[in-house]
Amino acid sequence: MPNLKLSHLLSNKKDTFAPKRGPMRYLFLVISVFVMHPALSQDKPEAPRKNADSLRTVELKRKPPISEKQPAEAITIRDYKIISFQRDTTFLDTTLTIAKDYKYNYLRRDDFELMPFSNVGQPYNRLGVALEKRDVYPVLGARARHFNYLETEDIPYYNVVTPLTDLFFKTTFEQGQMLDATLTSNFSKRLNVSIAFKGFRSRGKYRQDEAQSGNFRVSANYITENGRYQFRTHWTAQDLKGQENGGLADAEAQFESNNPDFTDRARVDVLFNKVQNELHGKRFYLDHKFRLLRGGTDSLPGRGGLYLTHRFEYESKWYQYTQNDNKTAYFGPLIFTPVKDQAYLKTALNQVGTEWNNRILGRLEAFVSLYDYNYYFTSILNTGTEIIPNKLGGQQVLGGASWDKGFGGFRLRASGGLGLSGDLTGSYLDASIRVPLGKKHAFTGGLHHSTRLPDFNFLLYQSTYENYNWNNSSAFSNEQVQSLFAELRSETWGTLVASFSSVDNYTYYASTADADQIAAGEERAWVRPFQDNERLSLLRLKYEKELRWRKWALNNTVLYQQVDQSAQVLNLPELVTRNSLYYSSHVFKKAMFLQTGITFKYFTEYYMNAYNPLLADFYVQDREKLGGYPLLDFFINARVRQTRIYLKAEHFNAAFGERNYYSAPNYPYRDFVIRFGLVWNFFS
Repeated sequence: MPNLKLSHLLSNKKDTFAPKRGPMRYLFLVISVFVMHPALSQDKPEAPRKNADSLRTVELKRKPPISEKQPAEAITIRDYKIISFQRDTTFLDTTLTIAKDYKYNYLRRDDFELMPFSNVGQPYNRLGVALEKRDVYPVLGARARHFNYLETEDIPYYNVVTPLTDLFFKTTFEQGQMLDATLTSNFSKRLNVSIAFKGFRSRGKYRQDEAQSGNFRVSANYITENGRYQFRTHWTAQDLKGQENGGLADAEAQFESNNPDFTDRARVDVLFNKVQNELHGKRFYLDHKFRLLRGGTDSLPGRGGLYLTHRFEYESKWYQYTQNDNKTAYFGPLIFTPVKDQAYLKTALNQVGTEWNNRILGRLEAFVSLYDYNYYFTSILNTGTEIIPNKLGGQQVLGGASWDKGFGGFRLRASGGLGLSGDLTGSYLDASIRVPLGKKHAFTGGLHHSTRLPDFNFLLYQSTYENYNWNNSSAFSNEQVQSLFAELRSETWGTLVASFSSVDNYTYYASTADADQIAAGEERAWVRPFQDNERLSLLRLKYEKELRWRKWALNNTVLYQQVDQSAQVLNLPELVTRNSLYYSSHVFKKAMFLQTGITFKYFTEYYMNAYNPLLADFYVQDREKLGGYPLLDFFINARVRQTRIYLKAEHFNAAFGERNYYSAPNYPYRDFVIRFGLVWNFFS
């Protein structure tokens, strides 16, 4: 194992930006658990066989009772189960594929439809968008700071036969590293506990560009021996911080001109100094149920019967923007100084229902939920023309039902809810069907409907800047989304996903600055929320297919998007493509599996959204088209047993191409850089 220490993954440089409190202080808990980890093991592992495939990378043995004489049963990788929020179960995957390379990033998921900024942990501009509402209720806002914020649906649960450790490490940019460590163990056959921490720090190449975050989470799930009672729960504490430099002060002279005096990006002038925003959140979640009646057709524990269900979730979250160097031209006139804007949101969900589960009808659930919310600021503001209240609060009562049934290769799912009282949610409906088409093909289709108010920062906002105070709680209407989608998945022809969505009352940010104000650098001083009164439609076609010849492969992903709108309120590139040509082979007498190649990514020119650091959100602009440039990465990936090693030369064509690559207006994409890291699984 490389000589890596958790305490060395963050720079020990002392400055005012380092966090004083937050999830980073929980790092010592992870270290302690790692020290005690071997003590949790009950069986000593044997060395893996050299010729074993990826599904038998763990060759532990289950010891039979003394009275039995049959040989011990081999433990395979499929015995290390991961359960999602939707209760779908997968197993740990230690293989090395091109899909794993796409997910080896700060978010640990495929970022094909995202355009990252120059530093790790900064916002992502969107190259594609799904208009379906993931959240039933409005959220805090500050969406550019939420890409790495783990929501309730992002927390997995586990069921493992021996203690399991997943260790993710990757270098960042200047004075920092990134680590994501997860440890999970079954303390009995029916009780699993996991503890995880993801932390990083990166100073960045440009001035005032530092970012850092910490995501601490603990989860547990349990079921009694007879299956009568079961629960799953988690607790998270997260903070995400970033300095904001406002973009380049003179992009044409210091960046696009390729002036050798500014090859060192620390010399490039930026707009802001001593500015940062941050997002903090804590959440407790509990989902449990008690069986009232046993099902007559189910003998397995926890599978059949009538259950009383209860779900409880409490979350406290706050967003803050601070600025010690006050320059009013960027955001308009100041009411007072220093600038320290804070928005808070506290929510509590109580949901009670009944669930009927058997093999014939599947899982049926009916529920009633009470959602209590309090979005607030610390004072009431009188602007002279209007009074801006300090909070939006109340309760929402929602009734709903869900159904999930699988038989053969078919899968039917449906869920819906209707607001019985309150102002946040009108209704929602999701339904899908999966149909097998032979052994190598499958079709999935479905629909989505939702109506709810926009996010809270569209409705109400208070700021030290005079122009960033509004109250739209009565003026804005519910956003209404309708969507149809279809997916055809084939081992022969690839995967094609088509969707058509329409939105009424689409809500967005835009600047009302005129040409003179924009020329004076005051565009962001006039950013406000708006609602589009006309219907907006989006057509998406996404195709994925990998072509193979011997040890060579060409992996292709293409996204086509067409927006039908009366005004320019949803800007997306018409075409996004990613193509990876790579070579794979076993080397060193099959002791290592090697994968090397080049990834090409390209998107057509479009009016890319501009970034607003005060709101930590993007706004629509129609004066500058960006895109139309290639992004080339060279990679060498290797796998040795359960360890995957990654080495990548990111955006290597920046060393000889034009300086026209941006992530947002005035925010350059990263230059050529070489980064490396690994993902390591331990079984003990």
